[in-house]
Amino acid sequence: MAGHSHSANIAARKGAVDKKRAKAFTKLSRAIMSAVRQAGADMDSNLKLKYAVEKARAANMPKDNIERVIKRALGEQSGETEELTYEGYAPGGVAIIVACLTENRARTAPDVKHIFDKHGGNLGSPGSVAFLFAFRSILVLEREGRTEDQLLELALDAGADDVRIEGEFATILGAATEFLALKKGLEAKGVKLVSAEMGYVPQTTSPVQDKEQAKKILRLVDDLEDHDDVQTVYANYEIPDEWVSELSG
Repeated sequence: MAGHSHSANIAARKGAVDKKRAKAFTKLSRAIMSAVRQAGADMDSNLKLKYAVEKARAANMPKDNIERVIKRALGEQSGETEELTYEGYAPGGVAIIVACLTENRARTAPDVKHIFDKHGGNLGSPGSVAFLFAFRSILVLEREGRTEDQLLELALDAGADDVRIEGEFATILGAATEFLALKKGLEAKGVKLVSAEMGYVPQTTSPVQDKEQAKKILRLVDDLEDHDDVQTVYANYEIPDEWVSELSG
């Protein structure tokens, strides 16, 4: 399908993602700790914590790890965290949203700007690219032999409103407000999720025709993702799968 290939990128970069698993767990832990510090450890009353834990579970973070992080957060009085979102453009006009969690915005903002500048991008003002995205539930699963019709039926039964299929992966999309119900519905059908989150989905995409430009864009995204304060990076590029696989290897 046309559009930003969320699941295809996951497939192509799976090796790199696996190598970064420890770093990913660290970022997930920070999100959980932040939620606990803000509103306590009761997931029934702390929706932000529930979302953070569900995202960690989808990433196969062990239950013991999650419980240790919650206990640690309850025992710490300092270290207030702040959620920040930065917007900007990569080379070629590709729109990027950077979701951060930080204890020091005076450190994070210059660092994010430096990464954009380093790779030929531009950090924009709030709202400069947000209108190009919609905040949605995003769940990625492996097809495991399912046909397109089967995937569509599975998604609709769970409460999704869109399915995007790329190779051996499928991205299930739904309203952000339906995240927990959608995740629960899919898991009840025996689906094994590769990832599950609420995030920004491009409403329009920016095709990348030049391979060198694609390389710059992917390096910019990689550097942003490597920063400790960055939780997730969303972009509206449309890069051929074979380029993503080659340049991310």
